[in-house]
Amino acid sequence: MTLTAVPGETLGRRLQEAAPDAVIEWDESAVWVRPESIGTVANFLRNDSETDFVFLNSISAIDFIEYFELVYHLTSLAKQQTGVVRSRVYGREEPSAASVFNVWRGADFQEREIWDLMGIRFNGHPNMKRIMLWEGFDGHPLRKDFL
Repeated sequence: MTLTAVPGETLGRRLQEAAPDAVIEWDESAVWVRPESIGTVANFLRNDSETDFVFLNSISAIDFIEYFELVYHLTSLAKQQTGVVRSRVYGREEPSAASVFNVWRGADFQEREIWDLMGIRFNGHPNMKRIMLWEGFDGHPLRKDFL
């Protein structure tokens, strides 16, 4: 099975119809959305008949020092297409974004791993606690400023 990548512009324009304040920008491969809108965007992309992104492949986080970036890789098996949604999360003290746990249960451990290793809290997650390191561990070891 060959999957087709949905261009960022196509996703961005589709999302602007459903959540006009969520979309920040797009390029040829991804669309960037506001971190507080990720839950709304995820719910729309999963339930929209044109996108049908019922499968969350992965969530990853990147530390750019000025901000963190969350990257969501999505797949529609019925439509045989993939999409990428990104979000920039600013702040080093208490960065946070909306959880997508209620949209894709597979986000459970992935969001907890990002919280544990990068320190990005997912608002609305039912069990936001460390998954790899012990409770009481000081810091988040995948941050570029971790000593």
